Amino acid sequence: MDVLLVFSTFPDADTARQIGTMLVESQLAACVNLIPAVESIYRWDGKVQRDAEVLAIIKTAPQGLAALEQRLKEAHPYDTPEIVALKPEAVEARYEAWVRAAVG
Repeated sequence: MDVLLVFSTFPDADTARQIGTMLVESQLAACVNLIPAVESIYRWDGKVQRDAEVLAIIKTAPQGLAALEQRLKEAHPYDTPEIVALKPEAVEARYEAWVRAAVG
């Protein structure tokens, strides 16, 4: 399969939308889905934190992952952004072809 799903969280919808649009416009991602109203519970600086965030699910191809990761690190407001790439077990053939074609 030549599709990767990259997960990243953002502090608000405007930031997620801006960075998601930049990733698609620069052909580093074929599509970015934004899921609002995610509550994240995590440990940071020795304390348990709770924050409202927006989850982005970014669809890309393996050849675009390194550039996507670099651009995301540069643009992301967090010091340590979540960048987790997963390879799906199955992807419909036409969708996979579309993702490959959309990622430069």
